Amino acid sequence: MNWVMIMKTLYDVQQLLKRFGTIIYTGDRLADIEMMQDEITLLFKEKLIEVQDYQTAMLVLKREYRKSSY
Repeated sequence: MNWVMIMKTLYDVQQLLKRFGTIIYTGDRLADIEMMQDEITLLFKEKLIEVQDYQTAMLVLKREYRKSSY
C-alpha cells in the first residue's frame, strides 16, 4: 500500500485486518489482541503492510492489551 492508515483505536486496527479478509473475535479481548498482533506481524513479514502501519498497529494493540489486563 502506498498510503499510511491513521490508527488510534482497536477498531482502526480491526479495519486494517479486515482489508486483508481477517476478522478476529473470540469473546476474549486479551486473546483477540494477541491474535491481532500475530496477524499484523505476519502481514508485515509478508510485506503486505508498510512499516509505519505495522509500528502504529502494534503500539495501539500494546496499549489496548495493557488497558484490558487490569
